[in-house]
Amino acid sequence: MAGTTSKRSSSKEGLWWLELTDEQLLKVRMCDLNLTIAGTALEARTARVQQELDDRNLTFRPHFWLSDEWFSPDGIPGIAIPFYLAHPRLEKLERAQLLEVEGGDEAWCLKILRHEVGHAIENAYRLRLRKQRRKVFGRSSVPYPEYYSPRPYSKSFVLHLDPWYAQSHPDEDFAETFAVWLTPHSRWQERYNGWPAFKKLEYMDQLMQEIAGKEAPVNNSRTLDSLDTLSKTLGEHYATRRQKYGKEHPSFYDKDLRFLFSDRAEFAKNQLASRFIKRKQRGIRSVVSRWTGTYQYTIDKVLEAMIVRCSELGLRLMYPEEETLKQFTVLLTVQTMNYLHSGRHRVAL
Repeated sequence: MAGTTSKRSSSKEGLWWLELTDEQLLKVRMCDLNLTIAGTALEARTARVQQELDDRNLTFRPHFWLSDEWFSPDGIPGIAIPFYLAHPRLEKLERAQLLEVEGGDEAWCLKILRHEVGHAIENAYRLRLRKQRRKVFGRSSVPYPEYYSPRPYSKSFVLHLDPWYAQSHPDEDFAETFAVWLTPHSRWQERYNGWPAFKKLEYMDQLMQEIAGKEAPVNNSRTLDSLDTLSKTLGEHYATRRQKYGKEHPSFYDKDLRFLFSDRAEFAKNQLASRFIKRKQRGIRSVVSRWTGTYQYTIDKVLEAMIVRCSELGLRLMYPEEETLKQFTVLLTVQTMNYLHSGRHRVAL
């Protein structure tokens, strides 16, 4: 890259890009970042999850590598971790590009790691082939939906990463259930007592006891899309991410928006719905992000589309602001969940 020679030669640990501006950094190829997990906070976090497996007498040792996002590929007993978690400068860029850092704090990172270990251990022990596993969780061969419509009040699924993600696919249901089972002090026996999901946790407990102390039949150190093989630039990477998390389907909104707002003459003097949402946007976005674990960029895209739609339809408030705010926050949560893309083990939330 032009103009970076001095930085390349002077920066510590080969991180020649460390002092680049965001604009310059976006031009860097991902394979040129020269990142490793060793010596970062990720090393301690993966070790902690490994210790949790050891404490359960599970001999399984997943391997970890850096890639462009979280995922655990079919047939590989390992986990890809997004590159930005390997350095604070890249976390800063991630936040600037997508408004937040998925797995950026220790608790959040550990939750995602436990979820992905659930996928990896299925690969390692070929658990998807078991008849009882298919009976309890469903078949892995069921196609992943592009979107899924969650049932917020269902007690047939555990709640771990974000509300209702276990409902998206049988494999995600398994991984989320495993993560709850693995989490120290989760007290799942008490928390889920009386829920249909309790039977899934009981089965998970039985299954893990069965494989405890046994070597995994699938034991390879293969990787997929490791960082050092990705030639796309960071700018290209983020352009794809924004497109993925910002896809709009305005037709999804009309029925719900008209339930909460109105264009009838009797409300003509009330506040415009579009103006109300804009005024409350920041607070609503923060709440929905916390509830769902979803990128704030995604939520903003949904909000922006709703604002435009409210303006096009000439909608105004029908109810007091406080009640409207509560109802709109729930509506936005459901619509955001509808828009979550669920690639095959390539999205942890």
